[in-house]
Amino acid sequence: MSGYASGIAKGIAPKARIAAYKVCWKDSGCLDSDILAAFDAAVVDGVDVISISIGGGDGITSPYYLDPIAIGSYGAASKGIFVSSSAGNEGPNGMSVTNLAPWVTTVGAGTIDRNFPADAILGDGHRLGGVSLYAGVPLKGRMFPVIYPGNAGMSSASLCMENSLDPKHVRGKIVICDRGSSPRVAKGLVVKKAGGVGMILANGASNGEGLVGDAHLIPACAVGSNEGDRIKAYASSHPNPVASIDFRGTITGIKPAPVIASFSGEDQTG
Repeated sequence: MSGYASGIAKGIAPKARIAAYKVCWKDSGCLDSDILAAFDAAVVDGVDVISISIGGGDGITSPYYLDPIAIGSYGAASKGIFVSSSAGNEGPNGMSVTNLAPWVTTVGAGTIDRNFPADAILGDGHRLGGVSLYAGVPLKGRMFPVIYPGNAGMSSASLCMENSLDPKHVRGKIVICDRGSSPRVAKGLVVKKAGGVGMILANGASNGEGLVGDAHLIPACAVGSNEGDRIKAYASSHPNPVASIDFRGTITGIKPAPVIASFSGEDQTG
């Protein structure tokens, strides 16, 4: 992807034919009626396997008779179709797994044997590890002022929500944005529109140290909760805080792999 993770990848069924059914929409989400209609259409079309990667609910599971995935998959399974569904992305907290119907095979998310490191370099000499799939023009070690908009006390600014950043304060700087409430890459676009030159995306306590590499629109990297707190403290306490981001490409041979991803849904035992 844009120079990252080059090589050959092959799934377990490389000659499988794919039938795709759209059930989710930007403005209205994933409607129960569309999910059920897609299950019905797939059954009529004679598919052998249904894979549905829709979940959520923060660990709140609906009764099977009110859950469109449980209902639709029951009808498919009764016709001999294998149904696989996602465990959800609300981990690592316990009771966060979704799609629990016994006629469905529920699958968690796993890692791969490669990593995409990108380090946040602070003016005090500290180098804090993160990840990124940014493939544009790098910062090449150049240091820029770094700012955390959350210090002003506005949660929308700390999250780098649309129209929340003041260009007068952001222009020409690397902006620290908290993860959550809006898509990760979209936060970088907000920073770019406000004149920022880069972004450090910081996990909160709920995300812990689990990182996701994204193809950011500006020089940006994601860091864990501890690293994010360290960068925010530096930006708040230093009279002239500066930072840069070093993109280190692809590292292969990561072991052990695969392991369950930090964000994958967990059962009641955690």
